[in-house]
Amino acid sequence: MPPVGSRGKIEKPKDAKGTLRRILQYMTVYRYVVLALLLCTFASNIGNLLGPSFAGKAIGAAVGQGQVDFDTVAYYAKCMLAAYLFSNILSFLVNQVMMRMGRRVAYKMRKDVFDKLMTLPVKYFDRNQAGDIISRVSYDIDVVTTCLSADLIQILTGIVTVVGSFVMMCIISPPLVACLCVTLPLSIFFTRYMSKRTRPLYSKRSAAYGEMNGYVEEMFSGQKTILAYAYEDDVCRDFSAINQKAADAYCAADTLGMTTGPTINMINNLGLSIVGMAGAALYMLGLAGMEQISSFVLYSRKFCGPVNEIANIINEIYSALAAAERVFALLDQPEEVADLPQALPLSEVQGDVEARHVSFGYLPGKTILHDLSFKAEPGQTIAIVGHTGAGKTTIINLLMRFYDVDSGEIRVDGKGLLDITRDSLRRAYAMVLQDTWVFEGTIFENIAYGKEGATLDEVIQAAKAARIHNYIMQLPAGYDTVISEDGGNISKGQKQLLTIARAMLYDTQMLILDEATSNVDTNTEQKVQKAMQQLMQGRTSFVIAHRLSTIQNADKILVMEHGDVMEQGTHQELMAKKGVYYRLYASQFE
Repeated sequence: MPPVGSRGKIEKPKDAKGTLRRILQYMTVYRYVVLALLLCTFASNIGNLLGPSFAGKAIGAAVGQGQVDFDTVAYYAKCMLAAYLFSNILSFLVNQVMMRMGRRVAYKMRKDVFDKLMTLPVKYFDRNQAGDIISRVSYDIDVVTTCLSADLIQILTGIVTVVGSFVMMCIISPPLVACLCVTLPLSIFFTRYMSKRTRPLYSKRSAAYGEMNGYVEEMFSGQKTILAYAYEDDVCRDFSAINQKAADAYCAADTLGMTTGPTINMINNLGLSIVGMAGAALYMLGLAGMEQISSFVLYSRKFCGPVNEIANIINEIYSALAAAERVFALLDQPEEVADLPQALPLSEVQGDVEARHVSFGYLPGKTILHDLSFKAEPGQTIAIVGHTGAGKTTIINLLMRFYDVDSGEIRVDGKGLLDITRDSLRRAYAMVLQDTWVFEGTIFENIAYGKEGATLDEVIQAAKAARIHNYIMQLPAGYDTVISEDGGNISKGQKQLLTIARAMLYDTQMLILDEATSNVDTNTEQKVQKAMQQLMQGRTSFVIAHRLSTIQNADKILVMEHGDVMEQGTHQELMAKKGVYYRLYASQFE
């Protein structure tokens, strides 16, 4: 298999504007809803902005020549209450709609990512950790949609509030606006400076979380091996280092990001202090009344508050952009090479397979297979043997066209693989791998996987042939027994038998068996071997075998060593040569 990508790779920040545009494209389908929400947000903020005006007039009516006009105060108090009530109800409705829209965007984005994963070549999964991929599907998309459903409305609300407050302050007292604007440029420049510093840190944080999730997924999938080798302390130590790296990345991003809000708040408070002193001076000079000053102070608070909130939200937006970059990086991965225009479906498969001078390497300059040639006649069993790393699994990858050859060609029924549609080629094979795969579902569904419309009788016949029917019938629900996730409630041997039954049901002319009996006991292996012989009758079969005693009846044995076919022939012919195969066979009895 090709090498897995190194851990800890830090993604470089990409174009923030381009990423934001791609995020917003997911909302274009709801453009009319968004437009309505914008109008509601605008109306809500208008109601919110009327409050300080009513408050100022109420204060003006209360601060008179020793008398209070209670009727006027009560009137403006009711107006202020109605304005704020109207604003909050609209704001609540907008937030509810945005949350639902964010959930739909998350669904669409996850569907796009999952659909993309189904189109990616095998090499992408070989070179990327499963945990990192899962992190992009779950954590990163959650960060993005949270930003869309919550932060976007806050920014829109903040912008309307800032603009509206600024207009009202200009109407009330331009001199006081000039005082407030002394600190405003400082807030803007500081926010821009901090956003440039925090964005790379949020990218680093997302990458660190992906690395940590990848490690956790790896260790959980190998938990039994860890316990068997008493390797818990070493795993905990390695995880502590990775966890510390993720925590440091999180702390570095949030520590710097969280300084933005308090600093902006301090600058805003400084501006309010200047406004307070200037307002007092204007009042003493008789250039402004209490009504104007009180309204202006309330508007200045509304003006500065959103500026502070936006400064905090910007950090969350950059965190979402960093997460979105990882999601879009997956969506931008090249898909499997499309079939050639002249490629045709493989029909009426005979099972005539031939490799002609095939060379291949997973990485440029590192060739795994050198000038591989062999021929499998229809119905023959071809066994592939050799030490680990000899290239056995690589041959299977090329036969299934998980990878394309670098040079030479592989032909099926006289047609080059490039002239056959990839889908029809893969459907022409049934596979039983050493690493068994079952999913959460009934035993019937697991055996019938791959054959649409399979009947219970067909499934039972396949299970009987795989020698697992009796075991299934002993279960409380029989074929309706639900297998837990990853088959945790059945043994490895039983999972292997289920996959063998699945291959028996999948009526194909060609088979790939990768040490298909490795997880069953000796007694069961003998029964399965008979079933496999029955299964392989009349079908072209490629068998990767480590126990050479299981492939003595193969029509042809390919002996692999360092990517080369060292010998070809039957068991008897190769034993008579007393070459590489003879030594491999003899070594199993030492």
